[in-house]
Amino acid sequence: MDAKKIYLTKEGLEELKKERGELVNVKRPDVLERVSQARSLGDLSENAEYVAAREELSFIDGRIDELEELLKQVSIISEDPKNSSHVVKLGSKVTVNVKGKKESFMVVGEWEADPMEKKISHESPLGKALLGKKVGEKVEVEAPAGKIHYAIISVN
Repeated sequence: MDAKKIYLTKEGLEELKKERGELVNVKRPDVLERVSQARSLGDLSENAEYVAAREELSFIDGRIDELEELLKQVSIISEDPKNSSHVVKLGSKVTVNVKGKKESFMVVGEWEADPMEKKISHESPLGKALLGKKVGEKVEVEAPAGKIHYAIISVN
C-alpha cells in the first residue's frame, strides 16, 4: 500500500479495530482449529474440508494484514462542534437542495463512504465539489444522467 492518509471518523476507526479484533481473536482461531481437525483426517490431497479451511485462513490473514496497514495510515477526522465553520470539510454534515428536495450527507474518507447511510467520500464527484464551499453556494456535478445542481443550505 502507498503512504496515502486514510481519513476516518472516530466511529469508523473503532469499526476497523473491532473487525480486526474479531478476525484475530475469534475467526482465525476457529479456522485454525478446522485446519487442524481436517489435517488429522488423513489424506490431504482429497480432503475438501482441509482445502476450504486453508483458503479461508488465507483470506482472513490477508484481511488482517490489510487492516493493520490501514490502521497505520489513519488520520482522524475532527468533529469538534466548537470548531465548526460554515465551510464543507471532512467530517461535515451538509444539507443541500437538489431538484427541490432537501438531502443531507456527511463527507467522510473513502473507507467509510456508504451511500445507503448518506456518507459520501471526499474523493467522490459530489464530495470533491462540496469541499471548501459555504452555505449559499451552488455546485454542479456531472452524473450519468447529466449535470446535477446542488445548493448548500447548511453545514455542521
